[in-house]
Amino acid sequence: MTNRLSSKDILALGFMTFALFVGAGNIIFPPVVGIQSGEHVWIAALGFLITAVGLPVVTVIALARVGGGIDALSSPIGKTAGVVLATVCYLAVGPLFATPRTATVSFEIGIAPLTGESPGALLIYSLIYFAIVIGVSLYPGKLLDTVGHFLAPLKIVALAILGVAALLWPVGGMAPATETYQQAAFSSGFVNGYLTMDTLGALVFGIVIVNAARSRGITEAKLLTRYTVLAGLIAGIGLTLVYLALFKLGSGSASIVHQNANGAAILHAYVQQTFGSMGSIFLGTLIFVACMVTAVGLTCACAEFFEHYLPLSYRQLVFTLGLFSMLVSNLGLADLIKFSIPVLTAIYPPCIVLVLLSFTLSWWNKNSRIIAPTMLISLVFGIIDAIKASDLKTILPAFAQHLPLADQGLAWLLPSLAMLVLVAICDRMLGRQQVKAHEQ
Repeated sequence: MTNRLSSKDILALGFMTFALFVGAGNIIFPPVVGIQSGEHVWIAALGFLITAVGLPVVTVIALARVGGGIDALSSPIGKTAGVVLATVCYLAVGPLFATPRTATVSFEIGIAPLTGESPGALLIYSLIYFAIVIGVSLYPGKLLDTVGHFLAPLKIVALAILGVAALLWPVGGMAPATETYQQAAFSSGFVNGYLTMDTLGALVFGIVIVNAARSRGITEAKLLTRYTVLAGLIAGIGLTLVYLALFKLGSGSASIVHQNANGAAILHAYVQQTFGSMGSIFLGTLIFVACMVTAVGLTCACAEFFEHYLPLSYRQLVFTLGLFSMLVSNLGLADLIKFSIPVLTAIYPPCIVLVLLSFTLSWWNKNSRIIAPTMLISLVFGIIDAIKASDLKTILPAFAQHLPLADQGLAWLLPSLAMLVLVAICDRMLGRQQVKAHEQ
């Protein structure tokens, strides 16, 4: 008899997926978009939702179709290139950026208002935080119980309270949109959605979701795919509701915080204004749970991945990744975000191309002929966008500043589409030639 998940376990799997996604970036970036986009908030929100909800859900579905691993998804570009891509993604959403960011965000919102921005306080907090992360991550087989049945519902209830408050009790008027959002609200929201790292997170979490289902005795490929897709859809609905509430919260906070404030400051100011000191405790607890769940998921996923390529056991990798993330987190939130923006701007385009083209594999005579060149072009122009977003932008030639859609951070889009059309034509022509040669 084939094992099947109960409705309760399917919901728990969806809640776990949602909880893994909703970490630091998901909570701090939407309020920033909300307050800076002003009267264009819902246009910017649409762009943000495409990269921060649509693409992650599509990525989970793409991974479910191939069994849950980025290695299978990247097979058309070859094993070596696939391992390089996977390594970059795991490092970015793991110990280099996303995992340390969970600690710095939860510190800035929950602890810094009490202790101040003290390096010593951050060090002590990060030691305790990552000790807990390591302890939970050592038992990945219990994730569905610890996260899906306990921590995720707690996080959802807390986010629901914050979302309802944002809708019912706005604290002030809307500020005029900043120059960036006046000129390109949609594309600015689209690019800001990168910062949540959710598409990269989906590439990493896919195998964690599948393994959580397997831990309940599910072995049939079709059932694993179905349950993973359902989990992704449940997570997508939850993410959308959270983001809409946070956009609303940010857009109505201009009277209590500066328009250039970061998301942590906006949230703290809103909760302090609306709920007082008890609200600050509530927000700190919410952010701590949200960030902790994401950090555990990322640590588990990274340890499981690197176990296949390094001479270290899973447990050794959990300790190594946790300690490294702790050290990086002590750079502070501002520096982490500053360093992460160029890297994410460069690696997001080829990941988007890989995920979207994975649904077209049956169209082509030879998949590698299509996917590898299109990803390469998207990476080259993504790197140009990344340099523009960094302190090295002066090294770029003048023409790079005036590429189509360059002002929107989307210079990679049109060249990638042009390459796709070109290689698709070549694939058709070469495919026909091979057929003719075979017939002769």
